[in-house]
Amino acid sequence: MSIFNWKKEEEITTYYEYYTVPVRIEKVHPNAIIPTYAHGDDACCDLYVVEDYIIRRWQRLLLRTGIAIEIPTGYEVQLRPRSGLAWNQGMTLVNAPATVDAQYRNEIRIIALNLGESKIVIKKGDRVAQMCIKPVYKIEFTEVDKLADSDRGLGGFGSTGK
Repeated sequence: MSIFNWKKEEEITTYYEYYTVPVRIEKVHPNAIIPTYAHGDDACCDLYVVEDYIIRRWQRLLLRTGIAIEIPTGYEVQLRPRSGLAWNQGMTLVNAPATVDAQYRNEIRIIALNLGESKIVIKKGDRVAQMCIKPVYKIEFTEVDKLADSDRGLGGFGSTGK
C-alpha cells in the first residue's frame, strides 16, 4: 500500500497539490511556540526558541524549542538550517539534516553551530531552524559476492574532476 495519495491526471485540478500528515504536538515549556509556515507553499515550517542564547564563533550550542511531537509511523521529521541565518550570520546545524524518528517523544532541540565571523545573538521567540516531514523507506539488503560494475567504478572523492 502506498503512503501517497496518487491521483489520475484527469482528477488533478491544480498545478500542485499538498498532502498533509497529522502530527500531534505538546508544549513542554511555557514559552513554546507552535511551528509555523511563513508562506502557504513552503516545504518546511519554522522552529522557535524558548530562551535567549549567544553563540560564540565556532561554538556548538543546544537550542531548546519547547515542543515535543508524535510523528506517525512511516515518517521522519528533518531539521534544517534557515538560509537567512546561514548566509547572514553563519549559523548552521551540526547534523543537518537532523532526523527525528517516529518513536522519539522528548523535546526537539537544535544543535546549532556558529561558522560566522562574530557571535550570534538569538532572542526568545526567534526562528532558528526549519522542520519538514518525509516518508521513510526501509532498506532491504541483499548480500552478494561482488557488486555490478559501473562507469564510475571505485572512483571516490574528487574522481570526477573539479
